[in-house]
This record gives sequence, structure tokens and C-alpha cells, in this order.
Amino acid sequence: MPNVSSVSEFLLLAFTDTRELQLLHFALFLGIYLAALLGNGLILSAIACHHRLHTPMYFFLLNLALLDLGCISTTLPKAMANALWDTRAISYQGCAAQVFLFVFFITAEYCILTVMAYDRYVAICKPLHYGSLLSSRACAQMAAAAWGSGFLNAVLHTTSTFSLPLCQGNAVDQFFCEIPHILKLSCSDAYLREVGFIAFSFCLVVGCFVFIAVSYVQIFRAVLRMPSEQGRHKAFSTCLPHLGVVSLFVSTVMFAYLKPPSISSPSLDLAVSFLYSMLPPALNPLIYSMRNQELKDALRKSFEYIFLKKL
Repeated sequence: MPNVSSVSEFLLLAFTDTRELQLLHFALFLGIYLAALLGNGLILSAIACHHRLHTPMYFFLLNLALLDLGCISTTLPKAMANALWDTRAISYQGCAAQVFLFVFFITAEYCILTVMAYDRYVAICKPLHYGSLLSSRACAQMAAAAWGSGFLNAVLHTTSTFSLPLCQGNAVDQFFCEIPHILKLSCSDAYLREVGFIAFSFCLVVGCFVFIAVSYVQIFRAVLRMPSEQGRHKAFSTCLPHLGVVSLFVSTVMFAYLKPPSISSPSLDLAVSFLYSMLPPALNPLIYSMRNQELKDALRKSFEYIFLKKL
């Protein structure tokens, strides 16, 4: 029985066998990737260059942009290369690295979104304690905890998954290395250990979701009690982008992993994985820039500075 040491590479799922469609997919992936790089890069530069945005909310947004860039850079470049060069192969080490980085970035991003919900809760429900509860040190510790949680979760899942013996071939039915599809190649009862880690991650996801939901219940109650319409509008303008990002992230991930087996199919699994791994990193900058006036002003000033400098 071949074990894990006999597998030197995996074969990823190809979107199509037609050369013209492969090039079309490459162009589509390249457009999405460049949009994600541009959008998140603009947010990073705007926050870094404008002292007015050196606040806890934008500090966490900067972390979110970094995680979005890392998440989409883990899967999309390899998919683009495979489409361009008409290949499906990914090395064993490359697959392990892809699993580790994807779990790391996706977990840390979810934790950052949870911390951002806490930031909005304190800002609106406990404004007098905002400076003490979200000091520079506290913000750094919460961000470090989010990144550390992602790292720990990634180490657990990667070591558990790639310690399993594989005897069901090396074809991964996905366009990137995803743990559930690698587990299908296992021929050992040890996969139950990885199922246990997945259950642990599921509890973490549910716990964060409950925390976000409770935070927003308190936020909306506080906002609706505000006597000033201008105050309510300002509060909503800072909360709605974050709520939109959370909704996009959670809905796509939950549909990917909790959809009924009766509607599951290779093409649907491929489309859903594409949505939850590519769509949030590309759309998050747009969601935040549409409703956030301070961020739009900072981006406008940056463009004006670049334009005047060229003149």
C-alpha cells in the first residue's frame, strides 16, 4: 500500500481542457488578482501615509488588507500558472505550503473580523472607554492573537493532514489544495484525528460568529437610541462596511462547507470554492471604500498628490 512518502506531486482539478478557455480563465484570474492587489494596496498605502487614519479601526483594516493579499496570493497565482501552461501538477511540498498558508490566512482573517466587531462595539456602546480598552498596546495584542490563532490552526491542520497515508491516488478534485479533498485520498482511520481538528475549527468559527452577532445587536440598539440623525448616519457608515465584509465572508464559507450533499457536484464545489477564496479579497476594498468617507478622502488626497508630483 503506497503511503505519503510515495506521493511526490498532486494533480489539481483543471477548469477546462480547451486551450482557448484556459487562456480565458487565465485572463479572468489575472483581472481578479490585479483588482485585489490594487484595492488592498491602495488601502494599505492610504492608512500608512495618512496620520488621520492611525486609529484602531484602520489599524485592524490594515491587517485585514494584508490577510486578503496573502489569502488570494496563496491560491490564484498557481491557478493562473496551471491555466497558462496547461498543467495540473503541484509538488507535494507546494501543496503542503498551500494548505498551511490558506488555513493560516483564512483563520486569521476571520479572527480580525471578530476583533473589528469588538472595535465597533466599544466605539459606539462605550465611547468614553474607547481609549483605554483599545489602546495601542491592546490593539497590537489583539492583532497578534488573531495572527497567532491562524498560525496555530494552520500548523495543526497541515501536520495532521500530511501525516496521513495516501492510497487513493494523487488527484485533488479542486483547483487548489484543500483539506477535505486531500482527506479523500487517505486510506487510514487516522483521518478521524483531522476530523477532530475540523470540529475544533468549526467551534471556533461558531464562537466568533456568535460574538459578532451579539456585538451588532448591541450596536444597533445603541445606534437606534441616538437622538441625532447625523450621529446615527455616522455610526452606520462605520459599521455597514464591516458588516458587509463579514456577511460576504461567512456566507461563502458556510455554503462551501455546509451545503447538503444532495446538491454537491464537482462543478458546484469548484464554483463555491472560487467564490469564498477569491471574492472576499477582491471585493473587501470596494465595500470599505464605498461607505467610508475618511478612507475615500485619504485615497483622493493620495491620487491628487501623485498627480501633482507628476506635473
